[in-house]
Amino acid sequence: MYLLLAVSMLACLFGNVLKKLWGNQYPENAFLLHLFNAAISMVSAVALWALAGFKPLEISTFTLLLGILFGVVTALQAVFHLQALEKGPFSYTSVLVSLSTIIPALSGALLWDETVTAVQIVGILLMLVCFACSAEPSNSEKKVNLLWLLYVGSAFLLTGLIGVLQKWHQNTAFKGELDGFLIIAFLMSFLYSVLSLLLLWGRAKKTDSVPVERLRGRSLSVALLLMLTVGICVAANNKINLYLSGVMDSAVFFPTVNGGGLILSTLAALILFREKPSKKQWLGIALGTVAVVLLCDPF
Repeated sequence: MYLLLAVSMLACLFGNVLKKLWGNQYPENAFLLHLFNAAISMVSAVALWALAGFKPLEISTFTLLLGILFGVVTALQAVFHLQALEKGPFSYTSVLVSLSTIIPALSGALLWDETVTAVQIVGILLMLVCFACSAEPSNSEKKVNLLWLLYVGSAFLLTGLIGVLQKWHQNTAFKGELDGFLIIAFLMSFLYSVLSLLLLWGRAKKTDSVPVERLRGRSLSVALLLMLTVGICVAANNKINLYLSGVMDSAVFFPTVNGGGLILSTLAALILFREKPSKKQWLGIALGTVAVVLLCDPF
Protein backbone atom coordinates (compact mmCIF):
# COMPACT_ATOMS: atom_id res chain seq x y z
CA MET A 1 0.00 0.00 0.00
CA TYR A 2 2.75 2.42 0.91
CA LEU A 3 4.47 1.76 -2.44
CA LEU A 4 1.23 2.68 -4.22
CA LEU A 5 0.98 5.79 -2.05
CA ALA A 6 4.50 6.82 -3.10
CA VAL A 7 3.69 6.21 -6.79
CA SER A 8 0.50 8.29 -6.43
CA MET A 9 2.35 11.23 -4.87
CA LEU A 10 5.07 11.08 -7.52
CA ALA A 11 2.47 11.03 -10.31
CA CYS A 12 0.76 14.02 -8.66
CA LEU A 13 4.10 15.83 -8.32
CA PHE A 14 5.06 15.22 -11.96
CA GLY A 15 1.64 16.39 -13.12
CA ASN A 16 1.84 19.54 -10.97
CA VAL A 17 5.30 20.39 -12.29
CA LEU A 18 3.99 20.14 -15.86
CA LYS A 19 0.93 22.22 -14.92
CA LYS A 20 3.27 24.93 -13.60
CA LEU A 21 5.19 24.81 -16.88
CA TRP A 22 1.89 25.31 -18.69
CA GLY A 23 1.03 28.25 -16.44
CA ASN A 24 4.43 29.81 -17.04
CA GLN A 25 4.04 29.35 -20.80
CA TYR A 26 0.48 30.72 -21.01
CA PRO A 27 -0.07 33.02 -17.99
CA GLU A 28 -3.44 34.68 -17.30
CA ASN A 29 -5.22 33.05 -20.25
CA ALA A 30 -8.57 31.69 -19.06
CA PHE A 31 -9.45 30.19 -22.47
CA LEU A 32 -6.26 28.13 -22.65
CA LEU A 33 -6.68 27.14 -19.00
CA HIS A 34 -10.12 25.63 -19.70
CA LEU A 35 -8.81 24.10 -22.93
CA PHE A 36 -6.02 22.48 -20.93
CA ASN A 37 -8.46 21.14 -18.32
CA ALA A 38 -10.84 19.81 -20.99
CA ALA A 39 -7.98 18.03 -22.74
CA ILE A 40 -6.47 16.42 -19.64
CA SER A 41 -9.94 15.37 -18.42
CA MET A 42 -10.63 13.56 -21.69
CA VAL A 43 -7.13 12.04 -21.78
CA SER A 44 -7.60 10.82 -18.19
CA ALA A 45 -10.97 9.24 -19.04
CA VAL A 46 -9.53 7.49 -22.11
CA ALA A 47 -6.43 6.35 -20.16
CA LEU A 48 -8.61 4.77 -17.48
CA TRP A 49 -10.71 3.03 -20.12
CA ALA A 50 -7.48 1.80 -21.76
CA LEU A 51 -6.31 0.35 -18.43
CA ALA A 52 -9.63 -1.48 -18.28
CA GLY A 53 -8.89 -3.00 -21.70
CA PHE A 54 -11.41 -0.82 -23.59
CA LYS A 55 -14.09 -3.22 -22.42
CA PRO A 56 -17.69 -2.16 -21.79
CA LEU A 57 -17.82 -1.01 -18.18
CA GLU A 58 -20.46 -2.30 -15.81
CA ILE A 59 -21.68 0.79 -13.99
CA SER A 60 -24.41 0.57 -11.38
CA THR A 61 -26.94 3.32 -10.83
CA PHE A 62 -25.21 4.11 -7.52
CA THR A 63 -21.80 4.57 -9.19
CA LEU A 64 -23.37 6.61 -12.00
CA LEU A 65 -25.11 9.01 -9.63
CA LEU A 66 -22.20 9.28 -7.20
CA GLY A 67 -19.78 9.75 -10.12
CA ILE A 68 -21.90 12.62 -11.46
CA LEU A 69 -22.04 14.17 -7.97
CA PHE A 70 -18.27 13.73 -7.61
CA GLY A 71 -17.71 15.43 -10.97
CA VAL A 72 -20.01 18.34 -10.11
CA VAL A 73 -18.38 18.81 -6.69
CA THR A 74 -14.92 18.72 -8.29
CA ALA A 75 -15.93 21.30 -10.93
CA LEU A 76 -17.50 23.61 -8.31
CA GLN A 77 -14.41 23.25 -6.11
CA ALA A 78 -12.24 24.39 -9.01
CA VAL A 79 -14.50 27.41 -9.62
CA PHE A 80 -14.55 28.54 -5.98
CA HIS A 81 -10.82 27.90 -5.58
CA LEU A 82 -10.00 30.03 -8.62
CA GLN A 83 -12.36 32.77 -7.41
CA ALA A 84 -10.71 32.71 -3.96
CA LEU A 85 -7.26 33.00 -5.55
CA GLU A 86 -8.49 35.93 -7.63
CA LYS A 87 -10.18 37.82 -4.76
CA GLY A 88 -7.73 37.22 -1.92
CA PRO A 89 -4.15 36.35 -0.91
CA PHE A 90 -2.63 33.36 -2.71
CA SER A 91 -0.70 32.06 0.29
CA TYR A 92 -3.58 31.96 2.77
CA THR A 93 -6.00 30.66 0.14
CA SER A 94 -3.72 27.72 -0.67
CA VAL A 95 -3.17 26.88 3.01
CA LEU A 96 -6.83 27.09 4.02
CA VAL A 97 -7.88 24.86 1.12
CA SER A 98 -5.13 22.39 2.08
CA LEU A 99 -6.41 22.34 5.66
CA SER A 100 -9.61 20.74 4.35
CA THR A 101 -7.77 17.41 4.60
CA ILE A 102 -9.03 17.34 8.20
CA ILE A 103 -12.58 16.63 6.90
CA PRO A 104 -11.89 13.30 5.15
CA ALA A 105 -9.19 12.45 7.71
CA LEU A 106 -11.74 12.43 10.53
CA SER A 107 -14.59 11.05 8.41
CA GLY A 108 -13.26 7.51 8.87
CA ALA A 109 -13.75 7.66 12.64
CA LEU A 110 -17.10 9.47 12.40
CA LEU A 111 -18.72 7.51 9.56
CA TRP A 112 -16.88 4.19 9.15
CA ASP A 113 -15.87 3.22 12.68
CA GLU A 114 -12.13 3.57 12.05
CA THR A 115 -9.82 3.92 15.02
CA VAL A 116 -7.66 7.02 15.38
CA THR A 117 -4.75 6.63 17.81
CA ALA A 118 -3.29 9.39 19.97
CA VAL A 119 -0.10 9.28 17.89
CA GLN A 120 -2.10 9.82 14.69
CA ILE A 121 -3.97 12.75 16.23
CA VAL A 122 -0.59 14.36 17.00
CA GLY A 123 0.39 13.66 13.38
CA ILE A 124 -2.76 15.35 12.07
CA LEU A 125 -2.13 18.41 14.26
CA LEU A 126 1.50 18.59 13.08
CA MET A 127 0.31 18.35 9.48
CA LEU A 128 -2.03 21.31 10.05
CA VAL A 129 0.92 23.30 11.44
CA CYS A 130 2.91 22.23 8.36
CA PHE A 131 0.23 23.69 6.10
CA ALA A 132 0.14 26.91 8.15
CA CYS A 133 3.92 27.29 7.87
CA SER A 134 3.68 27.14 4.09
CA ALA A 135 1.85 30.48 4.05
CA GLU A 136 4.30 33.21 3.11
CA PRO A 137 2.30 36.31 2.15
CA SER A 138 3.98 39.10 0.24
CA ASN A 139 3.25 42.81 0.32
CA SER A 140 1.79 42.59 -3.18
CA GLU A 141 -0.91 40.08 -2.22
CA LYS A 142 -4.55 41.12 -2.06
CA LYS A 143 -6.18 41.75 1.29
CA VAL A 144 -8.71 39.52 3.01
CA ASN A 145 -12.36 40.53 2.52
CA LEU A 146 -15.82 39.06 3.09
CA LEU A 147 -16.25 37.85 -0.50
CA TRP A 148 -12.90 36.05 -0.32
CA LEU A 149 -14.00 34.37 2.92
CA LEU A 150 -17.14 33.11 1.17
CA TYR A 151 -15.16 31.72 -1.76
CA VAL A 152 -12.38 30.15 0.30
CA GLY A 153 -14.89 28.69 2.77
CA SER A 154 -16.80 27.05 -0.09
CA ALA A 155 -13.55 25.72 -1.60
CA PHE A 156 -12.56 24.36 1.82
CA LEU A 157 -15.82 22.43 2.27
CA LEU A 158 -15.95 21.13 -1.31
CA THR A 159 -12.32 19.97 -1.23
CA GLY A 160 -13.00 18.04 1.95
CA LEU A 161 -16.19 16.59 0.44
CA ILE A 162 -14.18 15.22 -2.51
CA GLY A 163 -12.25 12.96 -0.13
CA VAL A 164 -15.43 11.89 1.69
CA LEU A 165 -17.09 10.92 -1.63
CA GLN A 166 -14.02 8.86 -2.57
CA LYS A 167 -14.14 7.07 0.76
CA TRP A 168 -17.90 6.54 0.48
CA HIS A 169 -17.68 4.84 -2.91
CA GLN A 170 -14.84 2.57 -1.85
CA ASN A 171 -16.72 1.45 1.27
CA THR A 172 -19.70 0.05 -0.65
CA ALA A 173 -20.36 -3.13 -2.61
CA PHE A 174 -19.66 -1.13 -5.79
CA LYS A 175 -16.00 -0.40 -5.02
CA GLY A 176 -14.89 -2.56 -7.96
CA GLU A 177 -16.44 0.00 -10.32
CA LEU A 178 -13.74 2.59 -9.57
CA ASP A 179 -12.79 2.97 -13.25
CA GLY A 180 -16.37 3.78 -14.22
CA PHE A 181 -16.72 6.12 -11.24
CA LEU A 182 -13.65 8.12 -12.25
CA ILE A 183 -14.46 8.11 -15.98
CA ILE A 184 -17.88 9.60 -15.23
CA ALA A 185 -16.25 12.25 -13.03
CA PHE A 186 -13.68 13.16 -15.70
CA LEU A 187 -16.39 13.39 -18.36
CA MET A 188 -18.29 15.79 -16.10
CA SER A 189 -15.12 17.87 -15.73
CA PHE A 190 -14.68 17.79 -19.54
CA LEU A 191 -18.27 18.94 -20.05
CA TYR A 192 -17.80 21.81 -17.57
CA SER A 193 -14.65 23.02 -19.36
CA VAL A 194 -16.25 22.74 -22.80
CA LEU A 195 -19.20 24.86 -21.67
CA SER A 196 -16.76 27.41 -20.23
CA LEU A 197 -14.82 27.42 -23.51
CA LEU A 198 -17.99 28.11 -25.50
CA LEU A 199 -18.83 31.03 -23.20
CA LEU A 200 -15.29 32.46 -23.43
CA TRP A 201 -15.24 31.97 -27.21
CA GLY A 202 -18.46 33.96 -27.54
CA ARG A 203 -16.92 36.81 -25.55
CA ALA A 204 -13.72 36.65 -27.62
CA LYS A 205 -15.66 36.96 -30.89
CA LYS A 206 -17.24 40.20 -29.66
CA THR A 207 -13.81 41.71 -29.04
CA ASP A 208 -12.26 40.25 -32.23
CA SER A 209 -9.57 38.51 -30.17
CA VAL A 210 -8.27 35.04 -30.99
CA PRO A 211 -7.78 33.09 -27.74
CA VAL A 212 -5.80 30.23 -29.32
CA GLU A 213 -3.45 32.30 -31.45
CA ARG A 214 -0.46 31.34 -29.26
CA LEU A 215 -0.90 27.62 -30.01
CA ARG A 216 0.90 27.32 -33.33
CA GLY A 217 3.78 25.30 -34.72
CA ARG A 218 6.19 24.03 -32.10
CA SER A 219 4.11 25.60 -29.34
CA LEU A 220 1.15 23.43 -30.39
CA SER A 221 3.28 20.28 -30.28
CA VAL A 222 4.56 21.12 -26.79
CA ALA A 223 1.02 21.90 -25.62
CA LEU A 224 -0.32 18.57 -26.90
CA LEU A 225 2.53 16.68 -25.23
CA LEU A 226 1.88 18.46 -21.93
CA MET A 227 -1.85 17.71 -22.13
CA LEU A 228 -1.23 14.03 -22.87
CA THR A 229 1.36 13.55 -20.13
CA VAL A 230 -0.57 15.45 -17.45
CA GLY A 231 -3.77 13.57 -18.34
CA ILE A 232 -2.04 10.21 -17.84
CA CYS A 233 -0.52 11.38 -14.53
CA VAL A 234 -3.90 12.63 -13.30
CA ALA A 235 -5.55 9.33 -14.24
CA ALA A 236 -2.91 7.28 -12.40
CA ASN A 237 -3.01 9.55 -9.34
CA ASN A 238 -6.80 9.46 -9.07
CA LYS A 239 -7.13 5.72 -9.62
CA ILE A 240 -4.54 4.89 -6.96
CA ASN A 241 -5.98 7.44 -4.52
CA LEU A 242 -9.51 6.16 -4.97
CA TYR A 243 -8.36 2.59 -4.30
CA LEU A 244 -6.24 3.56 -1.28
CA SER A 245 -9.09 5.61 0.23
CA GLY A 246 -10.93 2.33 0.66
CA VAL A 247 -8.12 0.19 2.08
CA MET A 248 -6.24 2.69 4.28
CA ASP A 249 -7.49 4.45 7.39
CA SER A 250 -8.67 7.98 6.59
CA ALA A 251 -6.55 9.49 9.37
CA VAL A 252 -3.46 8.04 7.66
CA PHE A 253 -4.27 8.32 3.96
CA PHE A 254 -5.65 11.84 3.49
CA PRO A 255 -3.16 13.83 5.62
CA THR A 256 -0.27 11.78 4.22
CA VAL A 257 -1.20 12.19 0.57
CA ASN A 258 -1.89 15.92 0.99
CA GLY A 259 1.01 16.67 3.31
CA GLY A 260 3.44 14.52 1.36
CA GLY A 261 2.35 16.23 -1.84
CA LEU A 262 2.94 19.65 -0.27
CA ILE A 263 6.45 18.65 0.86
CA LEU A 264 7.37 17.24 -2.55
CA SER A 265 5.96 20.32 -4.33
CA THR A 266 8.00 22.63 -2.10
CA LEU A 267 11.17 20.66 -2.78
CA ALA A 268 10.42 20.64 -6.51
CA ALA A 269 9.97 24.42 -6.45
CA LEU A 270 13.38 24.68 -4.78
CA ILE A 271 15.20 22.33 -7.15
CA LEU A 272 13.45 22.89 -10.49
CA PHE A 273 12.16 26.46 -10.33
CA ARG A 274 14.90 28.00 -8.17
CA GLU A 275 12.42 29.19 -5.56
CA LYS A 276 13.84 29.76 -2.08
CA PRO A 277 11.67 28.60 0.84
CA SER A 278 11.81 30.78 3.95
CA LYS A 279 12.86 29.49 7.37
CA LYS A 280 9.18 29.09 8.26
CA GLN A 281 8.59 26.98 5.15
CA TRP A 282 11.62 24.80 5.94
CA LEU A 283 10.11 24.31 9.40
CA GLY A 284 6.87 23.27 7.72
CA ILE A 285 8.71 20.68 5.62
CA ALA A 286 10.38 19.25 8.73
CA LEU A 287 7.11 19.12 10.69
CA GLY A 288 5.31 17.60 7.72
CA THR A 289 7.91 14.84 7.45
CA VAL A 290 7.53 14.03 11.16
CA ALA A 291 3.75 14.15 10.79
CA VAL A 292 3.78 11.57 7.99
CA VAL A 293 5.81 9.22 10.18
CA LEU A 294 3.41 9.68 13.11
CA LEU A 295 0.36 9.16 10.92
CA CYS A 296 1.70 5.73 10.00
CA ASP A 297 1.93 5.08 13.79
CA PRO A 298 5.21 3.07 13.89
CA PHE A 299 4.83 2.71 17.67
